[in-house]
Amino acid sequence: MPDDAGVFPPDSLPDACPDARTSDLLAPARRGLTVGIVATITLVAMESLAIGTVMPTVAQELGDLALYGWVYSAFFLGSLIGIVVSGGLLDRWPLHRPFTAGLGLFALGLLIGGGAQSMPMLVVARFIQGLGGGSVPPTAYVAVGRLLPERLQPRMFALMSAAWVVPGIVGPSIAALIGATVGWRWVFLGLVPFLALAGGLAITALRRIPDEAAPAPGATGATTAAVGRRATGNRLLAALIAAAGAGIALAGLDQVQPLAMVALVAAGLALLLPAFRWLSPAGTLRLARGVPAAVLLRGVLTFSFFIGDAYIALLLQTWRGQPIALTGVVFTVTTLAWSAGTWYQARHIERRGPVHYLVGGFLCIALGSLLTIPVAAPGIPSMLSVLSWTIPGIGMGVAYSTVTLVVLRGSDAATQGSASSALQLSDILGTALGTGVGGAMVAAGERSGGDGLGWALGAVFAAGALVALAGAATAHRAGLSPDRARP
Repeated sequence: MPDDAGVFPPDSLPDACPDARTSDLLAPARRGLTVGIVATITLVAMESLAIGTVMPTVAQELGDLALYGWVYSAFFLGSLIGIVVSGGLLDRWPLHRPFTAGLGLFALGLLIGGGAQSMPMLVVARFIQGLGGGSVPPTAYVAVGRLLPERLQPRMFALMSAAWVVPGIVGPSIAALIGATVGWRWVFLGLVPFLALAGGLAITALRRIPDEAAPAPGATGATTAAVGRRATGNRLLAALIAAAGAGIALAGLDQVQPLAMVALVAAGLALLLPAFRWLSPAGTLRLARGVPAAVLLRGVLTFSFFIGDAYIALLLQTWRGQPIALTGVVFTVTTLAWSAGTWYQARHIERRGPVHYLVGGFLCIALGSLLTIPVAAPGIPSMLSVLSWTIPGIGMGVAYSTVTLVVLRGSDAATQGSASSALQLSDILGTALGTGVGGAMVAAGERSGGDGLGWALGAVFAAGALVALAGAATAHRAGLSPDRARP
């Protein structure tokens, strides 16, 4: 039963039996959180898949193909800041506060994006969306860690992944229909009222989860608040430095002059690496075993997948001249494969452990990326992409939630917020760098003329394969000690 404030304390909830079922997530004490979080993720998924489907159309209308990658990278650089700020607040504030502010910014970005008159304006809108969207994943992870017993956590992550299934099936088709009838702008604008409804459900549920942060022994409330504000300010500064460093490095990759390219990339990394080191667990950059390695490998995972995934639509529609419907099929099948991989992982990870699924996931991404390279050749059937890009989808399904479980189980309750924030920081940074590097390669190919775009797109998928192989070779570092690996 809830206490006088209407909150269900975590230890008052019945624990899951060893054969816990997904239906346990809809028990009265958990139903609001499950429905609210899954509904919000569904809408975010709908927007993500819709943008990927219509981006070639957007680029054709607004021009500036060189900024194609920045439409993705700006979103993720904004998310980088959002997740750091929200992650620090989640350890001290009620969960609903940073989540509410984030949804407001996300909605503002949708409105600006729907009214964008140029590609730079769309890039700004996507950055604002990212600032707000960055609050959703760490809030969801912390809520799961506080409210659900460990045996139910894999089921919840599988359900969160399944929230991509319906958008994956209907999202690309709806986006194609909207783009062909009322226009691509309504891919942004049409989501705003639904976001308000889903966000309201999630916020109501989050208000009932107690804040686990407690002041240090002997500390006064004012002292604790001052220390918390100082820590949050420091994290925000570091996040801004990390985002600026990543942006400078990506801008350097777009330079035509080699000297300018080297100088900007070096300057960006000089800002990015120290900031990332400060924001992540000790030992992350050197792949220290357990949580630090898992945090870094999440970034490697997202880099290797999204460097290709962001350019599937450009490959099929712009380079190969295929109808938008084929892009929709590829995204749909890949999303279903991702969800299937997650469900399989949730049922078997307790027996085989996380390393097995991390290695397998990276190898699937490498194989699928290599098989997609020939699609850039005019004589190869474009339909091959439906099969080839399904394999990385499976890989992301078995590996992505595995990393989350390693971080949650390897972190204490009091540090789950900051650990989840570091995980999402690596996640978003990997995606931003992957899409940005891919964008720089595509821009260089476009500038060269002739078949340059096709060669660049092939190189994009080759780069994804190489990074995935590096991840597979180091995935063993994410193994937890036996006392933390299992519930």
